[in-house]
Amino acid sequence: MNSDNKKCNFHYSARRAVNFAALGASLLSALFGIFFLFWILKDVVVSGFPAINAAFFTELPSPPGVEGGGLANALLGTLMITVIATVIGVPSGILAGTYLSEYGRKSRFAFAVRFLSDILVSAPSIVVGVFVYAILVKPFKGFSAIAGAVSLAIIMLPVVVRTAEEMLKLVPDSTREAALALGAPHWKVTVHIVYRGALRGIITGVMLAVARVSGETAPLLFTSFNNSFWNFKLTEPTATLTVSIFNYAMGPYEDWHQKAWGAALLITVLVLSITIISRLIVRGRTQQ
Repeated sequence: MNSDNKKCNFHYSARRAVNFAALGASLLSALFGIFFLFWILKDVVVSGFPAINAAFFTELPSPPGVEGGGLANALLGTLMITVIATVIGVPSGILAGTYLSEYGRKSRFAFAVRFLSDILVSAPSIVVGVFVYAILVKPFKGFSAIAGAVSLAIIMLPVVVRTAEEMLKLVPDSTREAALALGAPHWKVTVHIVYRGALRGIITGVMLAVARVSGETAPLLFTSFNNSFWNFKLTEPTATLTVSIFNYAMGPYEDWHQKAWGAALLITVLVLSITIISRLIVRGRTQQ
């Protein structure tokens, strides 16, 4: 009996030691990541804040070697391309997620769509940029804002598709069945009942998708390229903050480096704000 107790105590002590070691390793890994995250954020804020002024938001870039100027055209280009990408990617993603959740479900075609969507989520963004370059930039012989928006929409699409599908699946089937039993058509049940139940989750997914594409540089280098002037045409090269960071960070002038830090700070604040708003939306949904 004593030998059995000793064995039990030994196994219990061994499990506790393994659990403590795993917990300690996880905690150290988390602290390691948080340390470098705050280090990066500190550098971005300290180096980028001096570049934030009125000229940064209102003036065009100054000529090379001349201090001053701003990135107003890049701000406008980023906003324009992101809005167009959202208009293209979000409705398509929500409709595809609706098909997967409400109509296709276990069909072979739905399985193929899910599989391709999962692959596209992990696809390098530069591959998407090269693809759009091959189908839009090269045939039409010119970089353009619409090509940049299409590349970002492709990156955004799988995130919206998978989020929309999962959020729609969370709506209980009994709710659908009750509405159908009252004689409502399937499309009305989906639009007026299922969408309403999954609205917060879908909005959160859309915001996260927008946050993801806000920091993309590689696809825009192949599609919208850059422009030192104002551009309101969708068929012309267009400046963006991410491409401006890429160009200015490699430039020989200290003023360019400071503006690159300022643009990085602006994008960081934008992505952080979108993430916080998404968290608040999810928290509001779980508390209801």
